Amino acid sequence: MGNTGHFSGSVLSPAISVLNIMLHRMALRVLPSLSLAVTEEPVRKQKRIVMFVPGLIAFGVYRLVKHLVPIADPLVLLTVSSLVAAVTSVLAYRVGRAAPWSVIVRQDGARLLSWLAGWIGAVYGIQLSLLVLTLLWIMNYDYLQHPDGPAMMAIIISCTAVARDAFEIGHVRKLSVLGRPFLTFPDGAQLRALVQSRAWQWGPWTAAGIGMGATASLSGFAIADVQGAALAQLLSVTVFGGGLALCAYFGGLYPSVPWVHTLRQTASGELLKYWWWPGMAFASTYYLVAMGLLLFVVRQPTITPASAAVMGALVTAVMGLYGYYLGDRRHVEDEQAPQLSSGMLRCPFVMGILGKPVSADGAAGELAIGKTGMKG
Repeated sequence: MGNTGHFSGSVLSPAISVLNIMLHRMALRVLPSLSLAVTEEPVRKQKRIVMFVPGLIAFGVYRLVKHLVPIADPLVLLTVSSLVAAVTSVLAYRVGRAAPWSVIVRQDGARLLSWLAGWIGAVYGIQLSLLVLTLLWIMNYDYLQHPDGPAMMAIIISCTAVARDAFEIGHVRKLSVLGRPFLTFPDGAQLRALVQSRAWQWGPWTAAGIGMGATASLSGFAIADVQGAALAQLLSVTVFGGGLALCAYFGGLYPSVPWVHTLRQTASGELLKYWWWPGMAFASTYYLVAMGLLLFVVRQPTITPASAAVMGALVTAVMGLYGYYLGDRRHVEDEQAPQLSSGMLRCPFVMGILGKPVSADGAAGELAIGKTGMKG
């Protein structure tokens, strides 16, 4: 089993480096401490403004740059999108951080700010742009033939999403500096530690993902239509990747209990929620981004069986790893912090109460609620 984990790690290293850009998004919604922090009602109201304003600015930037550079060239579009996203990430983080730049630079350091601008901004912006272009391509609206509409949507959507996530990360960092503890910061540091030290735990999930994803991605080749075949591949990888992520999540959440037992004991409604999000949602997202790299960066006219197998294997394997990681971090939080059920996390009233600042004596918000969603 150790050899399996080592093999999986060597195969997945490039994919992990690129795909973990979106891991922060999953962590911000799956882990209770982070989810409560960024979904408090005042934060949500401010976040709407933070997303709206950059969206308008991004539209203006698109209207300007389309007259200055060849926006119909995919590499030019992705460069523009990444630059806009990088600037947006830094400014949105500043709003969420709610501190002067001198304080931010001193307290947060160059490493965190570089990660924010480079990964949450530039690279994340490229991924989101590729996601938009690929979705439109599947719907027979090809950016290479009709560049204006897709280019505009790619820049605006990536900019607003980056603004949202950078603002949330800044808010989490602000609370951390003010003394609110977070066992997981959404920068992937704990994931790297997990990959380096505990391959025997996550390795089997990634190994299973390699086989499942490679097989699932071949489902569309009986379909003659190029877009139809790509859609069939996308659906197959989405279903299998989401299912594997769900099972791996239980494997990390309850390491002393067989994941099959936990799966059987969990209510079907809860299973469906986590299968859909983050499982299927991010499996489809990663596969669309991988398709976009082939179609618009490599400029491969069609998706060959070999390309589909490699993409499917990497995406599903990474979803297995991320599912286990999120379960492991949730396990850490449940061991060291109050336990919150998934149902309670979806209740705005309860979230509003628990999200209030902790009082000076530390008594506020100290609730221990057992997990729900389990059958009798």
